[in-house]
Amino acid sequence: MSFQPILLWTDVLLFALFVSILLALMRARGSEQMCAAWRRVGESNAGMVSLTLLLLFLMVGLADSLHYRSRLAPVGGAAGVANKRVLSTEVLSLFDAIAAPLRARVEKTYSAPLAYILFAKETREGADGVQRRDFPRLKFGGADLQYPDDDYVGDVFGRIGIGLAIAAGAWAACAAALVAIVARSRKVPVGAAWRAIWRGKGGPAWRSVLAAMGVVLFVMGPLLALAMEYHVFGTDKVGRDVFYLALKSIRTALVIGTLTTLVTLPVAVVLGIMAGYLGGWVDDAIQYVYTVLNSIPGVLLIAAAVLMMQVVIDTHPNWFETAADRSDARLLALCVILGMTNWTGLCRLLRGETLKLRELEYVQAARAFGVSAAQILYRHLLPNLLHLVLISLVMDFSGLVLAEAVLSYVGIGVDPETISFGTMINAARMELAREPMVWWSLIAAFCFMFVLVLVANLFADCVRDAFDPRAS
Repeated sequence: MSFQPILLWTDVLLFALFVSILLALMRARGSEQMCAAWRRVGESNAGMVSLTLLLLFLMVGLADSLHYRSRLAPVGGAAGVANKRVLSTEVLSLFDAIAAPLRARVEKTYSAPLAYILFAKETREGADGVQRRDFPRLKFGGADLQYPDDDYVGDVFGRIGIGLAIAAGAWAACAAALVAIVARSRKVPVGAAWRAIWRGKGGPAWRSVLAAMGVVLFVMGPLLALAMEYHVFGTDKVGRDVFYLALKSIRTALVIGTLTTLVTLPVAVVLGIMAGYLGGWVDDAIQYVYTVLNSIPGVLLIAAAVLMMQVVIDTHPNWFETAADRSDARLLALCVILGMTNWTGLCRLLRGETLKLRELEYVQAARAFGVSAAQILYRHLLPNLLHLVLISLVMDFSGLVLAEAVLSYVGIGVDPETISFGTMINAARMELAREPMVWWSLIAAFCFMFVLVLVANLFADCVRDAFDPRAS
């Protein structure tokens, strides 16, 4: 192979969490209560739209988590030493390979969205030997335009038309595949399945899924068609495509929003249930711990922990073979730090619910029959608290994504070499004061982060309504 697959720590944990979620969903099929709750989510239009968009974000994030290092050409060694192939120090991903046209087309500096010239004037010497201030042509953006003043508008609209045509074909293929699947599962003719989907009768809200897919395809189709020739969101200070940076930021947001649960979940669940059921000095000790943590300003605690971790990373450079390993270590450390400072809310919630559940008849009966405390916690209390855990984790996802953006903006978030929404906003803030203003990096990061957080919040609301019978 011309490359060697590698695994970063966040890759391993992200795929492990994804597999765990799949196994939990398969196990939930045996519970009628869980199946009924998930059916309510599937029957919700907002739930299916948000789930569809979240799965698209997840596909980008997982593709960006399959990393590899390219093998370089053989190098000659000393006499008697065989030639060998060495690995590149640059760590790439499957998404980088797919988006190679976007990643490789690096301009000199800033360029506006869909521009074919640089954003700033430069002094250039003309054919007559006279120096003039002018906007130079981009190296890649609009490079195929022979007469840009005349061909630019027609080329842009032509590519938009091609993108819309491809999007229409892709949507038709998705709709046909969905209709065939529904027809086969319900054992009805294709026409009957299509009418059921179109009218929204019975089963999941497939009509909403098709609508969401249509919106995504008819937006992304023209964008991708234009991206083959132009920088649709412009370029940043060093000439990198902002559209590519925004897509790369999705993985960082998913890692922060999901891997933090690996730290939050065990600590909050174990301590919350123990405090509520055992009571006494155990309850007092656990309450004291999370009360002390809550009394410390969260930003200061996170900043202190991140700075200490950064000192450890800086003083041990031999731990990391590549810059990607170093950046990944800081990203993983940030997940752990956020988890250790965000478990208190879920712990308090589970403690209060356990205080109520331990007085119910079935728990009292188990205790009277001599069932151990560990068995009561695992078999009787934990299953009746899972809906609260699920609701809390889904609702906390958007908050963690925003927390990463804020922390990276103030310089205590991810490594500066890690592409994220926060680092994009931090890099763009100084350019907002220049004249003319460079606004597209900020807008691109805001739009992608807004959509991700919005669909996460909508899905969290649907999950809450489906799993919490007291929700209105």
